[in-house]
Amino acid sequence: MSDTVGTKSALSWAVHLSVAALVLLWLFPTVGLLISSFRTADQISASGWWASLSTSEQVIQVRTGGRDAARQEDGVFVVEGNILTDAEDAPGAVELVSYGVSSRAVSAYEIGETAEFGDGETLILNADGTYLYTSVEEPGRRGQRVFVTALLPPDFTTQNYQTVLFSGTGQDNMAKAFFNTLTVVIPATIIPILIAAFAAYALAWMEFPGRALLIAAVVGLLVVPLQLALIPLLQLHNAVGIGKGYLGVWLAHTGFGLPLAIYLLRNYMVGLPRDIIENARVDGATDFQIFVRIILPLSFPALASFAIFQFLWTWNDLLVALVFLIDATGETTVMTRQIVELLGTRGGNWEILATAAFVSISVPLAVFFAMQRYLVRGLLAGSVK
Repeated sequence: MSDTVGTKSALSWAVHLSVAALVLLWLFPTVGLLISSFRTADQISASGWWASLSTSEQVIQVRTGGRDAARQEDGVFVVEGNILTDAEDAPGAVELVSYGVSSRAVSAYEIGETAEFGDGETLILNADGTYLYTSVEEPGRRGQRVFVTALLPPDFTTQNYQTVLFSGTGQDNMAKAFFNTLTVVIPATIIPILIAAFAAYALAWMEFPGRALLIAAVVGLLVVPLQLALIPLLQLHNAVGIGKGYLGVWLAHTGFGLPLAIYLLRNYMVGLPRDIIENARVDGATDFQIFVRIILPLSFPALASFAIFQFLWTWNDLLVALVFLIDATGETTVMTRQIVELLGTRGGNWEILATAAFVSISVPLAVFFAMQRYLVRGLLAGSVK
């Protein structure tokens, strides 16, 4: 390791490479969600997001013309048409690869090959989509089901966002859940930081009886499982009359986040230069003036770091919201709960789930990148010179 001026140490390069690796690990799934949020369900099922710009092979279910489109020739019912344009669920202009008439063999026949099935039924499907279906019996009203394997071009749409953000009502309203989450997260981030900053300064720089015991108690609270305190805390909330509501969830997040906040901020503040604080006291500054004018500006990297952690934790929280906030009307439903509802009711609509998931992570992602400078400074302060 070299100490030459202008030369970065090996530790510095290791730190930068580690941070870059973490950013890439987070960036790849985020980019995948973003791309998937603009794709259709068929495209998502057929290929990964990394292949979104290339054609994908998909199996499409369509039907030939039914009884109304049939004509009788020499005792045989004949139906002709174009499966790419005539059918109600026609896929449009695509390249056909193979087809089948059974879900067990969707690619049983090559394009142009005659499929013989049933009792005297035949079907010929050509590359341009035209087909000839014959049957000795009158066709059904809905026609013959055909499974077509085709190469589809990339397909992107904004309909997913319209569905997620503007189409829902009541318990299916993602936009409402988005603002509910903001209502929970902003106070639940600001309140513990304010309290923890004052407490951390007192534990770091003020002399009073029992300070060591308080520090030990804060460290001890870090190991208390969150799940252990949920029900007793909810019973306390019900007893004092705040029950399930925003005030209750704010206080719950504050209580669960304070031990870590005090511990981190106290350890950061205790490492600040003592001479600056002692000189301020000699000049007649009070503890409050020292805290506001000296400690807070110098501690901003640590405050920003914890703010990001608290914001991300409360934004992505489901357990605390389920216990302290969720009601039957859906008026206070947060986004994590809304995504769970989508998983239950729209488990097959992966494009809706991908869009909802990306909307959910977009805000904390923006906060992270906006504050990354202070986050890195807070994490690495004192470790890399």
